[in-house]
Amino acid sequence: MKVKNSKCIRRLAWKSLQASRTRNLIAVAAIALTAVLFTSLFTIALSINEGIQQSNFRQVGGWSHGGFKYLTEQQFDALKDDPLIDAWGLRRFLGMPTDAPFNKSHVEVSYADANEAHWMYCDPVDGALPQEGTNQAATDTHVLELLGIEPEIGAEFTLTFPVDGHTTTQTFTLSGWWEYDEAIVANHILIPESRVNEILSECGVDPNAPSDGMTGAWNMDLMLKSGSRRIEQDLNQILANHGYQSETQGENYINTGVNWGYTGARMSDSMDPTVFLAIIVIALLIIFTGYLIIYNVFQISVAGDIRFYGLLKTIGTTPRQLRRIIRLQALVLSAAGIPIGLVIGWLIGGRLTPAITARLDGVVTLTSGNPLIFAASALFALITVLLSCRRPGRMAAKVSPVEAVRYTEGRAGSRAKSRRARRVNPFTMAWANLGRNKGKTTVTILSLSLAVVLLTVTVNFTSGFDMDKYVSNFTASDFIVANAAKFQTGALIFSDDMGVPQAAMDEIRAQGGITGEGMVYGQTSQVLEYITEDYFRQMNQHFYTPEQLDNLIRLTDQNEEGLLAANAQISGMSAFALDHLTVLEGDLSSIYEPGSRAIAAVYSEDDYGNADIDSHWAKLGDTVTLRYVEETECYDPDTGEAYGSYEDVPDGADYAERPVEYRDVEYTVAALVTVPSALSYRYYGSDEFILNDQTFVQDTGTDSVMYYAFDTTDEANGAMEELLADYTENVNPEMDYESKTTYAGEFESMRSMFLMLGGVLSFIVGLVGVLNFFNAILTGIIARRRELAVLQAVGMTGRQLRAMLACEGLLYALGAAGLALLLTVALGPVAFRAIEGLFWFFTYHLELTPFLLVIPLFTLLGVGIPILTSRASEKHTVVERLRTE
Repeated sequence: MKVKNSKCIRRLAWKSLQASRTRNLIAVAAIALTAVLFTSLFTIALSINEGIQQSNFRQVGGWSHGGFKYLTEQQFDALKDDPLIDAWGLRRFLGMPTDAPFNKSHVEVSYADANEAHWMYCDPVDGALPQEGTNQAATDTHVLELLGIEPEIGAEFTLTFPVDGHTTTQTFTLSGWWEYDEAIVANHILIPESRVNEILSECGVDPNAPSDGMTGAWNMDLMLKSGSRRIEQDLNQILANHGYQSETQGENYINTGVNWGYTGARMSDSMDPTVFLAIIVIALLIIFTGYLIIYNVFQISVAGDIRFYGLLKTIGTTPRQLRRIIRLQALVLSAAGIPIGLVIGWLIGGRLTPAITARLDGVVTLTSGNPLIFAASALFALITVLLSCRRPGRMAAKVSPVEAVRYTEGRAGSRAKSRRARRVNPFTMAWANLGRNKGKTTVTILSLSLAVVLLTVTVNFTSGFDMDKYVSNFTASDFIVANAAKFQTGALIFSDDMGVPQAAMDEIRAQGGITGEGMVYGQTSQVLEYITEDYFRQMNQHFYTPEQLDNLIRLTDQNEEGLLAANAQISGMSAFALDHLTVLEGDLSSIYEPGSRAIAAVYSEDDYGNADIDSHWAKLGDTVTLRYVEETECYDPDTGEAYGSYEDVPDGADYAERPVEYRDVEYTVAALVTVPSALSYRYYGSDEFILNDQTFVQDTGTDSVMYYAFDTTDEANGAMEELLADYTENVNPEMDYESKTTYAGEFESMRSMFLMLGGVLSFIVGLVGVLNFFNAILTGIIARRRELAVLQAVGMTGRQLRAMLACEGLLYALGAAGLALLLTVALGPVAFRAIEGLFWFFTYHLELTPFLLVIPLFTLLGVGIPILTSRASEKHTVVERLRTE
């Protein structure tokens, strides 16, 4: 039979709440603290995520979702109206000036429509984008500064730059300008599309088939209707809709680009089961942390009202109705506590975010107001509240009226056990009391130990960051001096006029403080190797279709043995530079010998320092024949007829090139090595070999220094930094330098950021643990107040009572410390081995200092909180406490 009792149940729940206002305030505070935990964490996480995204967008050069590169006009017209595209922008690259004053800056001349310019942060703060049919141009203040021009509308400037191999000089009139942003790698000079077409025509470049594959081509960036969740899949679907693909080279191949600045896109692309499991574990950990806050509060509430629930059962209230009463009370308390926690948590997160991002170089500082923060925090808090009140609700529903009247914590459902005589003292009584409610004991110890584990993990994580590994990935010595073009993203092919002058090295040496130095000599003339057709195809299969490869082989010169000519990159290194190589096989001893014909084959490696064994054909002990070319001629690949120089080749005729004057030198591979990126050519495409410096100069006939690398004493670092900054800025602006100090600063910023994040999380969880510990002691005293009064009535002194409670607290603290140590030692190696796979500069070693520092604090809390809590109950006499219902 169904009875309409919903109104009665709601009234009982409400009246019960009104009868316990102090307890309600504690519960609201606990729920608010849970919401504060969630909101502050989500605010920090989303604010940092949005800040990182903004920084990434500036590094990428724009915030469009992605795009299609190097299209023909026909392909552009076919793709731009696809229904998956929300908006598109067009950009056509024209050229990039590299001569002074642009030798230290990445400046691109191109056309961009209004959408594209906006997405590339090229919105004029004064003036406007260039108009079609004019010679106008818009650029940023940095380019104008390099040109020596004031940012005034109508100012004229002249540029000389290459257009697909053809140098041109053009004059433009400034139509608008925007502020320079240091975080954006490329500077832009935007001109009308009509002017782009005119210059391409002047230089004889077909934009639908440029020699370099990019000049004048149509690049379409876009915003997707589906957002950033699955950028790559949407781009591929757009191509498929029009009969194109991005997997393999061919007639229907189109190159795509995904904006890696969107963290959602990167997470979607890398969402393997391990990452998904990690997200689930983190979410459960957050909910569990909130659960620990609220659970004991509801436990206290139910323990205090257990007789009330027993009386309700005597008049016919069902267990389901009792659970509903407790759930309704939880919802009412949540309605009060969650909004308070959301506001306070967002304010705390907003204050902590700048402190964290200040330790991250280049990350934009902002406080996210994303509604997802409040929706997710409220949902997590509500779920946590409902989970936390389930067990107390079941306890109230199960207890019988008789048991409720006689309720003492830990007695419900207990069975009589055999007794044996043992010594009774405050410690043994405390030990027995912990076993009376194993669930509460477990939760309290877990909450305390979780904070210690998180703090220990944070310290182990950050102390495992290896600065030497991190810095060595970017630079091989304290300082590296080279031509400014070698440090640009689009590094130029090394030539004689790019060498480090002797005067520069002499001035650096005169500064003093150098502990070691060395040179890397660069190749300035053509060097050939001859390789098999199979290896030739392997090297080029990612860039050409099989048909194109067949034609390329036809146009490639062969030696008498039928091997194909291929360019080789060689460099000469002094002993200091050779010492920085990583030897995979063999040894470098014979290469150090002056005049030695020993050579090292250079293998490429991935971001984690793993060598690619298929990146080179040469193996240990092989003989390598290098052909030093002094003069070449062009010839007909089908007939063998010699044309002479390139200018003598008939228009439209196929030709191949072969050396006519050259020297062949044989070397023996003594070692297989990898080279630090900082000492490499910084561009790839050819097999690379290394000789010692004397052999290199002797065999190549060039002594151009590509890099001058050196170490200094710690005391001399600052003065050397000042000298190089002044020299490269004022004495010889063609030169530039890299410093280990710069990367060391970036490393420390990143490390301190992780330390602060972990410290904040550990503090919040530690606060939860302390509150749970306080709740556990308070719960014990409230639920056992009559029992404790009886003990004092039969002779237990106040001092003995406080000693028993202090022992309980001490056992909680020591149990938490022991569990934290066990979890750290057992799970640490497994977890950190996985981290080593994610962070290539991480090296695990166990660090227990946080654990040792926390033990005294736990001991103090374990003894102090019970004593302080028990004093409150001692304000009432034993008789008053015995009369308490």
